[in-house]
Amino acid sequence: MSAVRSKICGITRIQDALVAAQAGADAIGLVFYPASPRAVTIRQAQEIIAALPPFVTTVGLFVDASRAELDEVLAAVPLDLLQFHGDESPTFCESFNRPYIKALRVKPDGDLDAEIARYSGASGILLDTFVPGVPGGTGEAFDWALVPRGSKRAIILAGGLTPANVAAAIEQVRPYAVDVSGGVEAGKGLKDPAKIKAFLHAVNSV
Repeated sequence: MSAVRSKICGITRIQDALVAAQAGADAIGLVFYPASPRAVTIRQAQEIIAALPPFVTTVGLFVDASRAELDEVLAAVPLDLLQFHGDESPTFCESFNRPYIKALRVKPDGDLDAEIARYSGASGILLDTFVPGVPGGTGEAFDWALVPRGSKRAIILAGGLTPANVAAAIEQVRPYAVDVSGGVEAGKGLKDPAKIKAFLHAVNSV
């Protein structure tokens, strides 16, 4: 049994959340970024979380949201973890006094170690594919050889993962967790139960 954790992100429907939980996902991601095709409203998020069984971590994803926008969501939605997927500063991320993960988009010529070090208060660092002008959810993988070894932060691998490649990704990177959205979808924001089950089976088979 793999010790690698798993998150199914971009959940928009109760039935998809339940499939993910029943198949063994450790966390689900709810996107509070209006420009995303996977965005949810506060009401949708409340209903999804209310339907979940215990011991499934709920993660709220934000992209350069204002403090007022975040405060509105946090006052109404019982999120366990915040995920900052934009250009948020460490000070901003830490100012909510909640556990958070920071997403970083991996560039071949970037100093990833330095970027990770900036977010010393993060519970984990999510590494995603860099595509100009797109904060995430590209469906494209990056060169896993760029992932730093021996990081003091828990590394969450994202970007183009699918049931077909996630086992190889885990074997090469040995991340703390893997994160998938588009790789288990039937359409934007609509998950495919068979793909979710296949993805989690692959994670747990490594």
